[in-house]
Parts: sequence; C-alpha cells; structure tokens
Amino acid sequence: MGTPILDQWVGDPQEFFSAYWETRPGVFRPPSGTPSPFTLADVDTVLATGLFREPYFEMWEEGPIPLGSYTTTRHISRAAPAGFADGGRIRSLLEKGATLLLRSVDHWHGPTREVLAALAGELGRGVEAFFFVTPPGHQGLPLHRDDADVLVLQVAGRKDWRIHAKPDSADWRAGPVDPSAGPEPAEILRTTLDAGEVLYVPRGFAHSATGERGLSAHLSVTVRDIGTADLGATLHGLLTEGLPAERPLGHEAITGAAERLLQDARDRLMRLSAADLVGMARRQAVARMPGRPDPADLEDLATAWNATAGTGPVTS
Repeated sequence: MGTPILDQWVGDPQEFFSAYWETRPGVFRPPSGTPSPFTLADVDTVLATGLFREPYFEMWEEGPIPLGSYTTTRHISRAAPAGFADGGRIRSLLEKGATLLLRSVDHWHGPTREVLAALAGELGRGVEAFFFVTPPGHQGLPLHRDDADVLVLQVAGRKDWRIHAKPDSADWRAGPVDPSAGPEPAEILRTTLDAGEVLYVPRGFAHSATGERGLSAHLSVTVRDIGTADLGATLHGLLTEGLPAERPLGHEAITGAAERLLQDARDRLMRLSAADLVGMARRQAVARMPGRPDPADLEDLATAWNATAGTGPVTS
C-alpha cells in the first residue's frame, strides 16, 4: 500500500518510521508546503451556520473558559437548547488572548474525514483531528502529554513549540504536567512552525505551543494506538463470537455448556498469537472511525415519487 498522505506531510515515510516514529520529535518542511484539509475559512463557514454546538468546541485561557461566555441559546418551538457557538463572542475572546479548540473535526468536516481515513489506512491505526486557533503571544494548552502520536500541520500564522522529554516510567498519565510533581521534564526541541510546515510529537512527550505571529492556527492529527482495554475487548469478542444463545436447564446441562465453552476458547486461543490479537484490535480501532454519513437523497426520492404521480413510496 502506498502512503500518499505521509509522502505529503513528512517526505520519505521509510526515513520517518526509522528515524522518528515513536522515538523522537521532528520538523518537516516540504518545499511546496503541506496542504491542510481544514482551514480558517472552514472555521468561519461552520460558525456562520449558527448550528455548531458543544462539545465540538471549547475555549481556553490558562484553563477552560466557562461555556456560557462564548455560546448562546436558541429558541426552537417551545424548547430552548443551549451551547451553540456565538461567533461574535468567540472573536472577542480571541482578541483578548484566548485559544479556540475545535474537537473531532473528522466527525463533521468531510474533506478532513476523507484525509484521515486515508492516513489510517497507511498507518493501520485510528486517527482523529483537532484544530487550534491562538492569538500571537499567547499559549493555548499548558505543558501537557498526549496519549497519542501527534502530527501538527501549521495552517496559518506562526507558532513556537517546545517539546520535552518522554516520561521516565510507564505509569504516566495524559494531560497537563503537574508542576508540583517535581522538576519540569528536560526540553529537547524548540522550533517555530510557519504555515505549511509539520511537527511530529511522539506519544507521551510533553509539549506546549505559543502563537508567535499573526493569528496562529494548526491542525493536530492524533494517531492513537490500542491499550490493554482494547486487547481485552477484542479477545472477549473473539472468544464469544458465534456463541449460541442457549438456556441450559439443570446443573448437569449448565456444566456441560461450560465445558464446551471452555474447550472452544482453548481451541481458539491455541490458534491465536499476540501479533494476531494486536492486529485485530488495531483494525477494530480503525473501523470505529466515523464514516461518510448515509445521504438522505431527498431530491432523488422526490423525483421517484413524482414519476409515480405522487402515489406514495416506490416498492419493488
């Protein structure tokens, strides 16, 4: 399988995997720049609908900003649902130094969903996308660790990045680095990204970013690997696949069913390797990514009904 997305973003994928993947951060500056499937113009478009709603966005300034500061309520018949994005308030907070975060862009933006589906096929991992907009001189999220490998596509403006060392042990947690837990992890890379450039941050490496010039915007593509919970769920599904829905009556019948179940599980486990289980769990993670929504095709439906002189649904 080819890797056209990685080719655009990091150049030679073979070199990327051998020199950077899961090992160290890196900066990539393709001569023609890296195209992002999502831009500031797309942010304007989605906010202009008036229908964009939390939890697909939030704002930060030294911590989460109360939701009511940048959302509005809509009156629909007798209901009054809240949490809709208020573009004017969002702009005002950006002008005062806040950061706008759009979550799970691949859920609601078709071009981003298509690019991430292709990238997931290249990597064999589940992929998500988040979009950050930060004013110059201001930091978005505090120093934190992600439970995912991250490919950062700088979309607009410039942003300063500081990457710190990976955790010392395996019991680390994703989220902000606790300053009271000890010295700040050592800084191992400091770089400034211009539009069209790409930064790779391996899973667990602490990092922070500050807008440097212009309204800085970047797309964070997170590549999430599986964990023990995913392996357990996959194993459970494998061992119970095809299990008949029997209701044995009496102790002997129930014990016999348990013996058959255990023997079937042993047989399946004998044929299963660790690599097989990991591969199955990763494929299931990719399969859980949002697909293209089923279209209603109401114009086609109207045409079909008109062709039958409005007699009702067409039956075959």
